[in-house]
Amino acid sequence: MATAAQAVPDATNLLSWFGQFLKDELTPYPGRTALVVRMVIAATIAMLICMTFQLSYAFQAAILALIISRESVQATLRASATMLVFTALGAAYILTSAWFVISFPTAHLLWVMASFFLAFFALSATNDYNAVVIFATMIAFGVPLWDRYVSAETNVEDTLRLALSALIAVLVTSTMELLFARRRTGGHSDEMLLPIAERLSAVESLLECYVENRPVDPAIENYVQRLGMVGTSLLRRILQRSDFAPRYKEQVGALVPLIGRLVDNAANLTLLEITPADQDRPLIGRLAKNIAGIRADLLTGRIPHLREPAEMIPWHGVALLPEMEHTVSLIVDAFVGSRPLSIYLPAASSADPPNRIFARDALTNPEHLKFALKGCLTAGSCYIVYNAIDWPGISTAVTTCLLTALSTVGSSRQKQVLRFAGAAVGGFVFGMGSQIFILPHIDSIGGFTILFVLVTATGCWFMTSGPRLSYFGVQLVLAYYLVHLQEFAIQTSLAIARDRVVGVLFGLLMMWFVFDQMWSSPAVVQMRKTFISTLRLVAEFTREPASADLEVAVERSFSLRDAINKGFDGVRASADGVLLEFGPSRQQDLAWRNRIVRWQPQLRALFLMRTHLWRYRAQLPEFTLPSPVLSAQQEFDNQSSAVLEGIADRLDGRVSARASGLHRSFEQLNQAIATFASKHPQEALALAPRLQTFLPLCQKTETVETLLDQAF
Repeated sequence: MATAAQAVPDATNLLSWFGQFLKDELTPYPGRTALVVRMVIAATIAMLICMTFQLSYAFQAAILALIISRESVQATLRASATMLVFTALGAAYILTSAWFVISFPTAHLLWVMASFFLAFFALSATNDYNAVVIFATMIAFGVPLWDRYVSAETNVEDTLRLALSALIAVLVTSTMELLFARRRTGGHSDEMLLPIAERLSAVESLLECYVENRPVDPAIENYVQRLGMVGTSLLRRILQRSDFAPRYKEQVGALVPLIGRLVDNAANLTLLEITPADQDRPLIGRLAKNIAGIRADLLTGRIPHLREPAEMIPWHGVALLPEMEHTVSLIVDAFVGSRPLSIYLPAASSADPPNRIFARDALTNPEHLKFALKGCLTAGSCYIVYNAIDWPGISTAVTTCLLTALSTVGSSRQKQVLRFAGAAVGGFVFGMGSQIFILPHIDSIGGFTILFVLVTATGCWFMTSGPRLSYFGVQLVLAYYLVHLQEFAIQTSLAIARDRVVGVLFGLLMMWFVFDQMWSSPAVVQMRKTFISTLRLVAEFTREPASADLEVAVERSFSLRDAINKGFDGVRASADGVLLEFGPSRQQDLAWRNRIVRWQPQLRALFLMRTHLWRYRAQLPEFTLPSPVLSAQQEFDNQSSAVLEGIADRLDGRVSARASGLHRSFEQLNQAIATFASKHPQEALALAPRLQTFLPLCQKTETVETLLDQAF
């Protein structure tokens, strides 16, 4: 959100900025109210079922009903099946493994630590969000049950009740989504494409006002500014938690930041109140027509293309307009050589990585192991402390660690403030406040339900904000539920409520200390580090395939693509964190943030083009090239890789000469194709459609890399 980022003042105006920040994050956007209503209804029904049948652990049913991913409507049944399986696996793991250690204190402690390690490892190394949520919560709530001095039969029964509460949440949420899905039109891709189309339509309407030389409609102006404030964080979250085919995720993942950049520039245009020069009006009209064409192509599942290609006519007005034209051109460039989006919706093609529950690098990437060790240290420390001081009431600290870790990856230390604030508001203000002032006057489940709905709706509204504020909502409802839904009874003891809130705060304190103090760095440092790492990975992917064994080459490319996409997501998450960091270097940090956020969409588009060119390098069927052309392509790709490595070196503070052979290698590639065509006209004629796609694709990559090289 470039507009929002530029509007952030320095620390002296923190209160003013924070007020604007809350206004931007809490403003309604299309679909937000409907999503909150669905979440509140699902949580309320889950709570009522548990209360009606006097089931324990209603808090788990309620919180899972809120945090289970609900964006992929048509995939609800498959997601439900996955969640049911992992609920059963979690319960089976606890019951089976606990049987071996229940009578041996030392082995029991090791089992607890191993369980925490396993849960945090799953959080990091699992691609399926619904599966990891279910499994992690089963570990978080189930393992501490076996510390109690009760019979084994009681522990088994309570573990099964815990699994039952999770099953209730899954079934209620899935049923709700299926019922609401019947009232909607279109497929599950509409949840991505329709918001994108709305943004394109808003920009188009704004540009038409300039073309017709009339004042901008205030409604259009406000709508564009609102879209700029909302940003694309919700779309990114939907994409990350969806079960779309990997190729579709890559394409839309490149499209979303470009659309966000286009909207940001349009929002800045409304703030400038420009009057375009007469010479620019035809160019603005061309830009509006191309945006309308891209919108139509996306909605119909076609490959986006320009209706009127840009001509070399200089702009005379505001610099934002040619930048918008470049962004539109980049959207089209990202899809050069690709197939329609609709191909990738039912399932991945043979050339695309299949959906997997576990990440491809689950056993090879040390970052998963580091995350699991940090998480185990955090939850294990909480476990040891509350047992050492004999204060079992604060065992909610372990639950808090695991649930907080669902949104810990890529977050900054300043976001921990939101978690503490959410826990304090949910536990002390809503939790204990309702115990003192409201619950004494309520004597029925109806009155409690009204209170529950109001608190849940408040938390859900925050949860559906961008990633910078959603943590507050999660902690608010978690603290409230842990106070009031732990047993089948209205909680009247302030001591019990105090213990649970203290446990939540203690868990957050340990997460802050281990994740944000012991092994952490400022968000801007992490952002640069991740961006540099992603640049190097794209450079490495540019040289692929390195193996002559196609099976090995394909697996290697899939692993690199997974790592690169995670890198892009990590850069964006750290960029959000930069906005919440203050200090003497804030202005410099914001400058770095704006610079990287501005150019990452171009790098992402370049990566998408490189995934197309990989097929030519690998000589897949229908992508084979003559030997001389293939050799020239390899030289071009090597020069391209050198450019990216040089950019990464300069960002890393190393002295690196700028690569100068990229354009020359492209000319040699062009010449190799021309020479082959003159010597083998018949073969060239047969390969003409293939070469007509291949050569423009190489030219586009050269253009984008040249711009990146000049920018850094």
